[in-house]
Amino acid sequence: MGATSDRRFAPDTLREFAKALFVAAALEEEKAAAVAHYLVEADLMGHTTHGLALAGWYLQGIADGVMTREGMPDVVSDRGPAIAWNGRRLPGAWLTSEAVKLACERAATYGTATIAIADSHHIGCLAAYLSIATDRGYMVSIASSSPSGAQVAPFGGRKGVYTPNPVAHGIPTPGDPILIDISASITTVNMAQRLVREGRQYEHEWLMDENGEPSRDPRVIERGGTLMPVGGLDHGQKGYGMALHVEAFTQGLAGLGRVDELKGTNAAVTVQVFDPEAFGGRDAFLRQTGWLAETCRSNPPRPGVSHVRLPGENGLKRKREAAIDGVRLVAGILDQLVPHASRLGVEMPKPL
Repeated sequence: MGATSDRRFAPDTLREFAKALFVAAALEEEKAAAVAHYLVEADLMGHTTHGLALAGWYLQGIADGVMTREGMPDVVSDRGPAIAWNGRRLPGAWLTSEAVKLACERAATYGTATIAIADSHHIGCLAAYLSIATDRGYMVSIASSSPSGAQVAPFGGRKGVYTPNPVAHGIPTPGDPILIDISASITTVNMAQRLVREGRQYEHEWLMDENGEPSRDPRVIERGGTLMPVGGLDHGQKGYGMALHVEAFTQGLAGLGRVDELKGTNAAVTVQVFDPEAFGGRDAFLRQTGWLAETCRSNPPRPGVSHVRLPGENGLKRKREAAIDGVRLVAGILDQLVPHASRLGVEMPKPL
């Protein structure tokens, strides 16, 4: 995760600060609020490479004209439960959150809904959007890929073809939802960049250099190296298969992707929401997921493990604690935003 600062900040203070930055950068207010909310949400949940660490990059993208500041996505197709948008490089946090909200509305009518988005800007942390649906008792899946990125090689190869291709799933239970956020690669580009800045290496050989040899050095990415697929050298076909599915699920369904040779920061995103009531019934669904959650949690832990956790359990715990005690950001994140705040005339946030 990286070393954290000693200072704590109220979540609302960080949201207001981030929103002020994006509004001052001429992002429409609704979009600025969404970007601010979901970046801070990522930090609250502990996904620190995809929180305010991205704000400076986003602000530079706005200044360079890479991120579209205003307007709506183009509706490519709308058949009720099946929708396709061209995101026009609008902010990914706003597009993704709006897509989950719309998919929930359509699922209330049709039982399920799928929205594929082409040409979005970067969407950040997928897990941050899951509660939009799980709070309504709906199950949700989100997948993302970047058609202009190529940092992961197909299993057996050594030249990058696609991106980490994350997927996230929100599963309601009688208690807290299960919040899964994983990718088809072992690590991410953002984490590699953080380690380079901090002068550190990975603890394990999660990368391949340009010759296809295992490496712990994050700088190999800058030299044409790649991120290892999930499963590594011996079972990497698993991550490879996941990545191919995400490519088709996002770019294929959206109708725009790598073959179109897109340039600059972009993402293809697919959101899918299910209302359990339209299938076997909400109570029956919760009976199954409740049993599964409890059985996993009560599983006898192996040596060195205090207890078995469910995906998202730590993130929800961190978020609750931050609401009371404030959040500590990874050291250096706010320092990177000082030049932007100065340029845009925004006051830096005050700690608790």
